[in-house]
Amino acid sequence: MKNLRQANIGDTVKVVRLHGEGAVKRRIMDMGITRGVEIFVRKVAPLGDPIEINVRGYELSLRKADAEMIEIE
Repeated sequence: MKNLRQANIGDTVKVVRLHGEGAVKRRIMDMGITRGVEIFVRKVAPLGDPIEINVRGYELSLRKADAEMIEIE
């Protein structure tokens, strides 16, 4: 499956599943990224880290490692 890191700038994607476990998964969920939520990819830094997204009406920056744990469709 495709993960958030593979999404292109300007894409609106839907979260299918969160990978990872424990504190890392809880931190991602606390940021509002849960199954079924739509994410708009605003910007990606030149080296791919971080990724700036819009989720639930606010802007958020994610590291590549965290973005790889978010499975999308």
